[in-house]
This record gives sequence, C-alpha cells and structure tokens, in this order.
Amino acid sequence: MSYIGNQPFTAAFLTDTFSGTGSQTAYTMTVAPANTSSIIVAVTGVLQDPSTYSVSGTTLTFSAAPPSGTSNISVRYLGIPASGVTTTAYRTVTNTTATAGQTSFTIPSYTVGYVDVYRNGVYLPTSDYTATTGTTVVLTNAATVGDTITTISFYVSSVLNAIPATAGSVSDSYIVSMSSSKLTGTQTIPKATLPTGSVLQVVEGVTGSENFNSTTSYVASNLTATITPSSSTSKILVILDSTVYVSNASGRFIGTVYRNGTDIASAYSAGAMTVADGPVGWTRAATTILDSPASTSALTYTLYFKTNNASYSVGACLNNTRSSIILMEIAA
Repeated sequence: MSYIGNQPFTAAFLTDTFSGTGSQTAYTMTVAPANTSSIIVAVTGVLQDPSTYSVSGTTLTFSAAPPSGTSNISVRYLGIPASGVTTTAYRTVTNTTATAGQTSFTIPSYTVGYVDVYRNGVYLPTSDYTATTGTTVVLTNAATVGDTITTISFYVSSVLNAIPATAGSVSDSYIVSMSSSKLTGTQTIPKATLPTGSVLQVVEGVTGSENFNSTTSYVASNLTATITPSSSTSKILVILDSTVYVSNASGRFIGTVYRNGTDIASAYSAGAMTVADGPVGWTRAATTILDSPASTSALTYTLYFKTNNASYSVGACLNNTRSSIILMEIAA
C-alpha cells in the first residue's frame, strides 16, 4: 500500500452523481463551485476536459449530452470554497495492488460517503463497492491478481466554530471574560486572578495631629486607616511611621497596632515599636507587620501608645509633622 497524498482543503469535499439520459445537457449540482477549475467531472469513469462543460451557479452544462447510464456522471468538488460548505476535508489517495480474489481493502480513515474507488483507472459507481466502516472498502466483484485499486478518500471535519479572520466576528458571549464588560483603559483585572504575592490594593492614612499619654495603658493615636480585603485569604501588610515625643530621659515610648480594637503587634513581638531611654524631645518610630485577618470586612488599623512610667509623658503624631500608616492587601 502506498500513500500518494494527504493534504487539507479549505472546503468540504462533495461528490454529485447524475444519470445521463442521452439527451440532457444541463444538471443541477448540490452547491455552486467557484468555477470550472473547482470541480472534476467524469463520465462513465472518463475524466472530462473543462472545455467540454461550463458552470453557472449550481448548473453544470455540457457542450454535448453525455450518454445514458445509471449514475454514470460524477462531479467532485475540489478544496476551493463553495457556497454553503462549512467543513474541511483531508484528501488521501491510496494505491493497492490486489491479490487474487481480494475484495476488502483497508485505507486511511475517511468520512462515510466521501470516498471514490477506481479499478485499473476506471471509476467504479457506488453499486460496485461498499464503504461504510470509515476504514475499509469492499468490492462487490473480487479483484484479480495484479489489479490496481485506487481510492480517493476524504476525512471531513467541521469548522463551524473556527474564528473568522474579520474584525468583530466573535461576540463577547464566546469569550471567557475577566469581567462583565470588555477590557478598557479604565477597567481593572479581577483581583482573584492575580498570583500570590500581588498587591491587590493600597490604603494610606496620614495625620499631623498629636496626642499625649501619661499612663501605662495603651491609648489610641490619631493615626489610623481602614481597608476592606477582597479575599479572606489575603494578608495585610502594615507599614507605620510616626513622630513620637518623650518628656524625660528615663521615659520610654511604647507603641503597638490595633486592628478593630485588638492588639495585633504585641502578638508578633513584645511591643511593636519602642523608643528606648534617650534624649528628651521628639524622634521617629516605625514598624512593619504582616497581618492575617482572615476577613473580608472593613478593618481599621490604628497606632496605640503608652509610657513605661506614669511619671513621664509620651506623645505621637506631633503637630506640623507627617505621620503615616500604609495598608497593603497582599494576595495569598
């Protein structure tokens, strides 16, 4: 067995057969080919020169009436786009040298109804063979040793869902959209699609309004910010920087961060931010915390502070200075 060709076509392979009357010259085809070069016409197994027939729409007209016969006229459509055709065919030509009495021939996969069979170059009508399995052709009359059995088979597959090469040919309903509308210059990518570690949103709180504390219990400062996580698995990165004040060289500013009234900084360390004994006056204190709130509700983070000794006063967010708290939602 040898394979002469296996090539794709851009339209379906179809075959029309007609029975000649001996006087009829015009026949109506299934589809309208592009021109006479888009079809192969055979009469009683003999290929016809394109000069002996013409095509107009779906009408095939012979210059002279073919002889009478049952299904003796064959019109095969080539792989050139034809009106109404919505499939693609893969064409395979196979030559097999028969053994004595051989009737069954195995050929490459084909779509039932899309195979032509020739015996020693003569086209066989469909009544002379059976081709219903998609892989075999069975002759009605057994071949003799040395006969050449040629099959031209087509495997047809649909291209109804192929994307046309024209602008706007695919509607939104066929696109897995990242939101309910098209992507535009103002549209954001859905947060749930971003990889782990991505910054999903940023919130900043700024103040320059001071307050003081002379107790050893935490009190709220004026430095606060609120964020609402988009996912319960997200983490919140808290970055806090504040100006602070100590009234005495033996005093100590101790700060922490509360989330919705709960001290979270001390849970990570013994005091999130501390300014040790030092010069009297103001300085800066900062801390960074990666919180795991497991919530999608609004979360308020606030700087709380206290003194180490009720005899000394401490302050936060001094007037006319900039203190800030930045909250970043991090995808996890």
